[in-house]
Amino acid sequence: MRHPPLAISHREKNAQRILALDERAEALGLRPGLGVADARAMHPSLEVVEADPEADRHLLTGLADWCDRYTPLVALDGADGLFLDITGCAHLFGGEEKMMQDVLSRLLRQGFDARAGLASCPGAAWAAARFSSPSVIPSGREADAIAPLPLSALRIDTDIRAGLESVGLYTAGAILDAPRAPLARRFGAGLLTRLDQALGRAEEAISPRLPVPPLSAERQLAEPMVSTDGIEVLAHTLAVTLKQDLERRGEGADALQLSLFRVDGAVHRYVVRTSLPVREPAVIRRLFRERLAAVEDEIDTGYGFELVRLSVLEASPFALVQADLAGEGASEEEGLAFFADRVQARLGGNGLMRPVPVESHIPERAVRMVPFTASEKALLREKEEAPSAQVPPGPERPIRLFANPEPVEVIAAEVPEGPPLHFRWRRAMYHVARVEGPERIAPEWWRTPEDASTRDYFRVEDAEGRRYWLYRQGLYGAGEGMPRWFMHGIFA
Repeated sequence: MRHPPLAISHREKNAQRILALDERAEALGLRPGLGVADARAMHPSLEVVEADPEADRHLLTGLADWCDRYTPLVALDGADGLFLDITGCAHLFGGEEKMMQDVLSRLLRQGFDARAGLASCPGAAWAAARFSSPSVIPSGREADAIAPLPLSALRIDTDIRAGLESVGLYTAGAILDAPRAPLARRFGAGLLTRLDQALGRAEEAISPRLPVPPLSAERQLAEPMVSTDGIEVLAHTLAVTLKQDLERRGEGADALQLSLFRVDGAVHRYVVRTSLPVREPAVIRRLFRERLAAVEDEIDTGYGFELVRLSVLEASPFALVQADLAGEGASEEEGLAFFADRVQARLGGNGLMRPVPVESHIPERAVRMVPFTASEKALLREKEEAPSAQVPPGPERPIRLFANPEPVEVIAAEVPEGPPLHFRWRRAMYHVARVEGPERIAPEWWRTPEDASTRDYFRVEDAEGRRYWLYRQGLYGAGEGMPRWFMHGIFA
């Protein structure tokens, strides 16, 4: 059963007007801009749906992801178009025309009525796609192809187009040979810029929506793949190809992306990051094994993946270091880095954290937790910039430091400045056998008054051999009230 004519509406100047129409609605003589009330009065069977720009944007973004199979240089063009820079890519699909036909036929099978134009410049391709699709404009023939098209093919503003039509200029060809100076004086330099872009005389760069990977390897599959085990094996095969390119450049991968293109157009992308530059296929395979295992329940293979691509998103110089005389073992640093990478591939970027020093004397502010990958690279950079620098040894610190110091009740041995003799913590009484301290830590002068109290730290050991880190906050007779005691950490 055929559906009724369909129109998409939107609000314009406090009125609901038609934004877009399907072919059946156009055949009734309806046009964009017509009021919805008038359109329904003319054709009561017309079905009207409110426009959803966010959903349209999401759909266009999905199509841009799908077009990444043809070229990494894909850019959004307004709310209804895409630019594809296929320079150097067309030969992989049998030529430019075959590539364009492949794009249109695949989109048609997905239910899209797409239009395409192919030219040596974006302006001419845009005009061909919207006014003479499908069309291929040979290089140097842009003027002949653009001339019979309406002024809208030049991507000029509505006001400029109305001004040109008011003086009898209705096609692009009507202004091609017109004197440029009078056109610029009356309609502005933007008109000439658009004209030159359509003719290929002015450069117009395409800004891709995604960064272009420096290295990529892909495999077009004759039969769609639905097994994650098969994807893992294929990732290893592609990593072998990338290793040769990385060796030639003297680099290793810091971030890799596995892109899976499904038969129905959906695209899945999975990224792994490494603590140290890598290029060994076996290591890359293990990382993606963990990543795929982590998202196994989320992967919808559908009818299978027909294209698999492995890309290097980030790379850095790769230093060859022999770990042992046989050259077979990995260094302790590499072993820890690979372990951390596998954990993060399975649990996410924040799955494994490590502390890094911060310039502060306050213990809870002296370190901050960062993802292992980021901290490892920062440490390596510090070693390269200052290889002879050594961190001076500091006072002993507890193996477990509380993020929020806990209050304790203390009976001091020598009032007012003496160490604790007994203290109550978490409803239990502890008797102090040995004490070391005090270690005075003053806060930064720019802190707020409530954070500006001096601390005296004591390392204490109770009668059963357990060791604690306590501090007294505030000084007697300093006008800060009675000092208070806190438990800040536990030693091993």
